[in-house]
Amino acid sequence: MWNVGIIGATGYTGVTLISLLLTHPLVKITLITSNTYKGRKVSDIFPLLKGLFEETLVPTDEDHRGKCDVYFLCLPHGTSMETAKTLYNDKTVIIDLSADFRFEDLNIYEKAYVTHTAPELARQAVFGLPELYRDKIKGAKMIGNPGCYPTSAILALYPLLQEGLLTGDIFIDSKSGVSGAGRETKIGSLFCEVSEGFRAYNVGIHRHEPEIQKEVRKFQDLQIMFIPHLLPMNRGILSTAYSRLESPQTTGDILGLYKATYKNEPFVRIMDEGVYPDTRFTRFSNFCDIGLKAFEDGRIVIVSTIDNLIKGASGQAIQNMNVALGIDETLGLKIIPQYP
Repeated sequence: MWNVGIIGATGYTGVTLISLLLTHPLVKITLITSNTYKGRKVSDIFPLLKGLFEETLVPTDEDHRGKCDVYFLCLPHGTSMETAKTLYNDKTVIIDLSADFRFEDLNIYEKAYVTHTAPELARQAVFGLPELYRDKIKGAKMIGNPGCYPTSAILALYPLLQEGLLTGDIFIDSKSGVSGAGRETKIGSLFCEVSEGFRAYNVGIHRHEPEIQKEVRKFQDLQIMFIPHLLPMNRGILSTAYSRLESPQTTGDILGLYKATYKNEPFVRIMDEGVYPDTRFTRFSNFCDIGLKAFEDGRIVIVSTIDNLIKGASGQAIQNMNVALGIDETLGLKIIPQYP
């Protein structure tokens, strides 16, 4: 049995981690922290946990080094790195859900975020997308959990990039539910600001664009354009990627490539020809659903959906933990999507 700590447990990713880890047969949550709600029961903040998990929140800024086997850092960008320095040793697994350990090149990170204060840890960190980097995640002590938009986009593009089949620019049009903005009070996330509307935001400046771009360039030297949009719903991401194939192929052939690439992946589902993903069918699950269409002139469209709080954050973090610890990758994540 591994002892797990959740640092910053009262945001959306924190409470989602609690909900999922309570079903995990090989871990026990022994530490939950919050500076805002310290001293209160987590079930007072989230009544959904009443009678299920009644632990008391302790301050995040106390010394928690050596208390747990695994730490999940659910802290803002720019602050996780400082906490990671205080917790890190050669035995503990740290999984950071911020952007602080997602970038191999800290120049890219610092252009999008802030000055990095833990470069020695960043050099050890593994980008935690198991479908691509499972072998590196095994046994890793420092894991940077990918962003939600990058997860949906990279999984959609990976089979084509791996084979070097794309040419020209890649355009990625992504839509997310409001929970992707976090639990903090923000005017742009208020009900009246979001309901009955649909808008693009952070065009050309969204921090997930360089994260997607650096992953694309590991396989092909192609330029991406990423445009995020805010949907008036709680959760879910739908990403549509547009590009061109170097030589035209049929939809059936490309689907065959995707099914072969992901045939042993427990959380990637490839749609049949003419069927496209729907956010309703990945809600509350760790699945990524992918559908596509190839055109006679070489154009191709790939559509993917995920739950931004699960495969896009907390579920993927648990998947990374399972891989790092060398246990069944699906433990705590055998969740059937909810419908309607």
